Amino acid sequence: MASTYTSSLRFTKQGDGENPNTWGEVLNGVLDLVDNAVAGYVTVSVGSAATVGLTENQGSGDQSRSSMIHFTGSVGESHTSIFAIIPNVPKAYIVRSSVSTSTSSGTFMLRVTGNTGVTIPAGSHGVYFTDGTTIMTLNANGLGFTDIVNRDVGVCTTNVPDTSLADIRYAPNYDYVRASVSSTIIADKHFIGASASTPGGIIVGTNARAYNAITTLTDAASVVINFALGNNFLVTLAGNRTLEAPTNSTAGQTGEIYFIQDGTGSRTISFNEVYQFPGGSVPAATTAAGAVDILVYSARSDTVIDAVMLKDFKRS
Repeated sequence: MASTYTSSLRFTKQGDGENPNTWGEVLNGVLDLVDNAVAGYVTVSVGSAATVGLTENQGSGDQSRSSMIHFTGSVGESHTSIFAIIPNVPKAYIVRSSVSTSTSSGTFMLRVTGNTGVTIPAGSHGVYFTDGTTIMTLNANGLGFTDIVNRDVGVCTTNVPDTSLADIRYAPNYDYVRASVSSTIIADKHFIGASASTPGGIIVGTNARAYNAITTLTDAASVVINFALGNNFLVTLAGNRTLEAPTNSTAGQTGEIYFIQDGTGSRTISFNEVYQFPGGSVPAATTAAGAVDILVYSARSDTVIDAVMLKDFKRS
């Protein structure tokens, strides 16, 4: 009986009575091919042709039997797309791509003849497998990795995988605090203790400080203030003014508002009725030129602001 070959990896299947004196040699050759199919590494250059067919031999060494394939070369010189063709039998491949593209539209693809195939990103390392018709990758939706398996996570921002803001597995750059660099936190963050006996807290340690910058208000007949912009505010009075009710007031917010007289002085400040003062007595501003008063406030609710005026800060 004549020898035949396995359907997927093309190993020799010796027939009865075949190779009576060289049977061992043939078997050793099969073991070499098995070794190559499990751990073989081959380099294939895409060259200048539109298609590159991986060699496919029955019972002897070839490129398509190797488990690991390293593609090299360039796309975009003679063709904007180059296809690497693999046999139409089930198999998995570990692929390393060093194929460069000389045009932005250049693509390098792995496919079975007559089928669509998949694009292999430049500089990628990936696992591809085929049922003999369709080529698939381990970044399938079922694994939830999208194309992360084709990317390197390194020190360069271009290596960091794209992530969705809705993906809880990853925090966007502006939503966490890194210890070694300045960071910005967007949106409310809540610190909660385990219980009343073990409360949580924010501790500012040695060689550190906590502060809120002073926001300068626009001077006008009606001084508008937005508590969402911060806690501390400053306005230089160039005329008689009214401090309007703040927008975006939140119960528990505290801070200071500086009133500074301009070089002329004699400017007055009145207050919207949401501002409440000790004993109900509305304070008057210091009117000397350049005088500085501070309104210390605490929001009892979004419509009631308790306040005290500290007046005439200066050195005698």
